[in-house]
Amino acid sequence: MKIIKLLALSAIVAGCITSCQKEEVASEINEVDNVPTKEQLLKLTKMGVNTKNVTIETIEDLDGSVGDYFVNGTDLGIPVQGLSDQVALETLENGNKQYRTRNLISSRNRTINVLGYTGGGGNGLSNTGRQALQRAVANFNNLNTSLNMRLSFGTNYQAADLVVYVRSDLGAGGLAGFPSGGRAYKWARIGPNVARNGVTYATHVITHEMGHCIGLRHTDWFARSCDGSNEGQGSDGAIHIPGTPTGIDRTSIMISCATGNENGVFNRNDARAIQYLY
Repeated sequence: MKIIKLLALSAIVAGCITSCQKEEVASEINEVDNVPTKEQLLKLTKMGVNTKNVTIETIEDLDGSVGDYFVNGTDLGIPVQGLSDQVALETLENGNKQYRTRNLISSRNRTINVLGYTGGGGNGLSNTGRQALQRAVANFNNLNTSLNMRLSFGTNYQAADLVVYVRSDLGAGGLAGFPSGGRAYKWARIGPNVARNGVTYATHVITHEMGHCIGLRHTDWFARSCDGSNEGQGSDGAIHIPGTPTGIDRTSIMISCATGNENGVFNRNDARAIQYLY
């Protein structure tokens, strides 16, 4: 499984994707479509990003917001706009622990209206996807934290705080981001093959994406389990959550790559991390 997410390294992507017109970012994009410049690749390297197979992709959400992002075939997306303002990778003492971003959901926004999108255009959840989303929401609500996820299904994404929908280009993975302004990140996207792999797998992917939406990073962000690459810290940070282990936790639902043993539920350390934060 490849889980593809917007691991935002700036305030732009840490919250919701803001619309940007192509003419506003054209000066930062190479004339060759989808190919970063040498300067851009150097900047990404300084940010601690694996630059192998980096391309520039345009992402559009249900509300019509559009942005151009660097993607590298793993699960990292970085906005093209404002790249030069991103910070270089800092040195951290890296244990293999649960991590969060600096951006969390404020106390006044912890009742989260979650929408399972059922509209057309290939974006609607299948019956399997809906069942998986119900289980994913239960994963969070069963922790008895201050988070209260209220689930509904339909097409009114404008009224929702967090929307789960299908994108045809994501295959068996997903795409999400981090909170901003004290609110959950709005878009938890999954590929069409997620549900085709069964309810348990789909529950794992959706729960994982929603974990990012509330501020969780990968437990192995500094050395991804599938390729050893470092995702970089950037302005969002990678802050260790007290009480989580220092050894590799391969059963964590927030590990970057699939192990083949996904069960669709939080392990003890995932639960401890979320309970500590909320």
